[in-house]
Amino acid sequence: MSENLKRPVRIGVQIAPQHAPYEKIRDTAAALEGAGADILFNWDHFYPLSGEPDGLHFESWTMLAALAEQTRRVEIGALVNCNSYRNAHLQADMARTIDHISARGGTGRFIFGTGAGWFERDYTEYGYEFGTAGSRLNALAANLPLIEDRWTKLNPPPTREIPILIGGGGEKKTLKIVARHADIWHSFSDVPTLEHKLGVLGSWCDEVGRDIGEIEISTELRGRSVDDADELYDRGTTLFTLGLSGPEYDLAPAVDWLAWRDSKNA
Repeated sequence: MSENLKRPVRIGVQIAPQHAPYEKIRDTAAALEGAGADILFNWDHFYPLSGEPDGLHFESWTMLAALAEQTRRVEIGALVNCNSYRNAHLQADMARTIDHISARGGTGRFIFGTGAGWFERDYTEYGYEFGTAGSRLNALAANLPLIEDRWTKLNPPPTREIPILIGGGGEKKTLKIVARHADIWHSFSDVPTLEHKLGVLGSWCDEVGRDIGEIEISTELRGRSVDDADELYDRGTTLFTLGLSGPEYDLAPAVDWLAWRDSKNA
């Protein structure tokens, strides 16, 4: 069994900020926290990723700040932030600020989920250079040390070492970045893919001198059965994410997966 299985199973629910008024998103976040979700995610895009392309949609970071103030227990973050859209030092400062908003005198609950970006419409409509997958990954690799360093210089500093979640499975660049910087690695892997990617990640961890057991493994539940989730758990996944989209945000699947989590942690 993986070292990751020493961690409790957690469920993160991604509330896609699309096709619903903000009031509905706010109420969904409250209901999910009340139901026992461990983490609430949104995503960092400017247009819907499914359904009507020009449907209702809201911005990620301002929403995360509001969720930080609204919630009391759950961790929050983007699944994932797009590194391309903001200066690295600004990203660090926004993350630190949301960390404090969420702390309420204690420890913050913000997770810095980040990635290289991929949705071309966001770039073209908002005036960012799209570049190539390689150039965007290079920018992410260059910015993460700046973000980590900026956290040491801010006054006040973050309330905790802000966890870094990195999404993606590219074997030559992304997993190397994960090995160097991530506390959580997120992917959409099935079991055979996860086994292979963990082997690659382990090799990168060896190269950079890091124990892969320090990295929590996160996998998307979309389209998975309980048997699938059990197998992913047996291979080392302990954070499972589930995406919900407006306009209705059907909570029934989340409630079912939360019961499955509780059975694993019993």
